[in-house]
Amino acid sequence: MTDSHFNFKGKSALVTGSSKGIGRAVAIELARGGANVAINCSSSTKLADEVAAEIHAMGGKAIVLPADVSDQAAVEKMVRDTVAAFGSLDIFISNAVYSDRQLMVDADMKGFRRTIDVSMWGAFHGVRASAQQMLAQGKGGAITVVSSPHAIIPFPTAMAYNMSKAAIDHMARTAAIELVKDGIRVNVFHPGWIDTPGERKFFSEEQLEEGGRSMPMGRLGNAEEMAWGICFTVSEQGQYMTGTTLTMDGGVGLPWWSKRTEGKQ
Repeated sequence: MTDSHFNFKGKSALVTGSSKGIGRAVAIELARGGANVAINCSSSTKLADEVAAEIHAMGGKAIVLPADVSDQAAVEKMVRDTVAAFGSLDIFISNAVYSDRQLMVDADMKGFRRTIDVSMWGAFHGVRASAQQMLAQGKGGAITVVSSPHAIIPFPTAMAYNMSKAAIDHMARTAAIELVKDGIRVNVFHPGWIDTPGERKFFSEEQLEEGGRSMPMGRLGNAEEMAWGICFTVSEQGQYMTGTTLTMDGGVGLPWWSKRTEGKQ
């Protein structure tokens, strides 16, 4: 295994939406720290297989579990399959999302509901199923929900996504207070505007470059930076954290920045 900032030896993790972007970087960083990793995707199985191959090349263990996280039964099976492969589930990262961008009054309700089904209900299904497994194991665990500044800032054209992220922030904090006595930590992570494949759904390369230059730090964040932050929340170094939000947004959430860019993202 290559060097890591963290020690996850003896731990098993499930990361939803981990075939690309932030989820991929998290899966690789967990594996670099010694964790066995279950990689989830909805349809990008080729990319998920490539992530697994990269982990195997490092000497780690990984499996690919295709599943639509909006399907509760599929998520519960994914948790069972992780335990069948690795013997336990110690870390769960809820990262899978879907988003369409339209003004609320013009929104295609199919896409609007799909955004909520994946981004809100998908997170809930994963948190619930993983917590049930961790409770059954009786040795604690760590759960992190990848949310967004959209939970706080009402970016226009993103109402369904904004709603979903606001909901899962409060969901995670509620789970944290319900599970703290059992040694299960639940935290939230807010990335900023990150250079990932998913951003290409909404922006051209030129727009991303321009957007990066206009950010408070003069650039977009990258997936590896986000992975370090997320892995910290589930690591031994972060063991006194629960029910809190770690933000790595490059300053997007600063009041002066929010006002300056109102309506532009």
